[in-house]
Formats: sequence, structure tokens, C-alpha cells
Amino acid sequence: MPKMKSHSGAKKRFKKTGSGKFMRKKAGKAHILTKKTSRKKRKLGKATKVDKTQQKDVEQMLPYS
Repeated sequence: MPKMKSHSGAKKRFKKTGSGKFMRKKAGKAHILTKKTSRKKRKLGKATKVDKTQQKDVEQMLPYS
């Protein structure tokens, strides 16, 4: 049986934690930052957990992580 391929886009976007959950970056910090408050930009900079409804999808995209 050949090896499964990991999803190239997912490899760049998700990191697995020690407990087996996945972390992701938040959207909205690339451009149009002048109208966003400092507080909003600061919160967008932090990583967050992938929602439990999408956890299975990410696991399928990254079979060897």
C-alpha cells in the first residue's frame, strides 16, 4: 500500500499540540489594519484551537502528524 499524501496547504496552516489538538492562526491580520483597534489586532495575532467540528477534517488532511 503506498503512503498517503499530506495536504500541502494544511501542512503550512496547522500545528499539532501535545494533547493531539490542532492550532491555527486567526484570519484578518493581513491588510486593512488601520481601521482595526490595537486590541483587535493584538487578539488576532494569537493562535487558537481548531473547532471540534473541524478537528476530524484536519486530521484526515494530515495523516502523519
